Amino acid sequence: MSQRSVDMKDFKQKALSFRKEILEILNSAGSGHPGGSLSAVEIMISLYFYKMNHRPQDPHWNDRDRLIISKGHVTPVVYVTLANAGYFPKEELKTFRKFGSRLQGHVHFKVPGVEFNTGSLGHGLSVANGIALGARMLNKKFNTYCLLGDGELQEGSVWEAAMMASHHNIDHICAIVDYNKVQENGPVNDIKNLEPLAEKWRSFGWHTLEVDGHDFKSLIPALDEFDAIKQKPTVIIAHTVKGKGISFMEGKAAWHGKAPNKEQLQAALAELEASGTSQ
Repeated sequence: MSQRSVDMKDFKQKALSFRKEILEILNSAGSGHPGGSLSAVEIMISLYFYKMNHRPQDPHWNDRDRLIISKGHVTPVVYVTLANAGYFPKEELKTFRKFGSRLQGHVHFKVPGVEFNTGSLGHGLSVANGIALGARMLNKKFNTYCLLGDGELQEGSVWEAAMMASHHNIDHICAIVDYNKVQENGPVNDIKNLEPLAEKWRSFGWHTLEVDGHDFKSLIPALDEFDAIKQKPTVIIAHTVKGKGISFMEGKAAWHGKAPNKEQLQAALAELEASGTSQ
């Protein structure tokens, strides 16, 4: 169990600030994915500022915990998190999706802190399995995390990977499902119903937790519980809201791949500012 302290006020302020920065770089780029980035903010903060062992000044430290971003299109939240954690200068965020920038539209290993190129869905958990098995073979003690999208769970390859992890008793791997319930073409369960999702993961041999993915007091104990589980992998199903924090984006599939224009950005920032004041 982690003994790190958590300043909840600071974490909530980070979440507010990260959402503003996500919207700003999307507006500057004129493209990108706001919904799934906004839904994963608290997950990313909990991992990088509480749970994971990592060294921003030494991104290739051998004993670092690894995070595979299987839903690789959510680069806004990934890059904002990495920049704020110290992996590269925050000034570089302004180059997001610009010609010649290393901050591409899908995560890329040339960015410090990114472990693996992803974008085509359904591959990340298999990669995370391989890393975790490699750690076991080398007698390394680091953990491997994998951030999955819910629409991505419609890919059969995810369930092959789930079966493999439990078969090999990989207990140092933790999958996190950003269950925001909306994918590119509409509600996830209208397109291909995932439910009963928790029971599915349990039937595949995973220790399964369900949490409020926007509540640090729910996320952090779940990440700590993962440490205590032996002989089976862990999955955290984080119930979230697509486009969290922006009323005109929340739960809207139409915002997939769409950046806010100047007027929408100002409205969104004002809404976030008001929510921060009321906390």
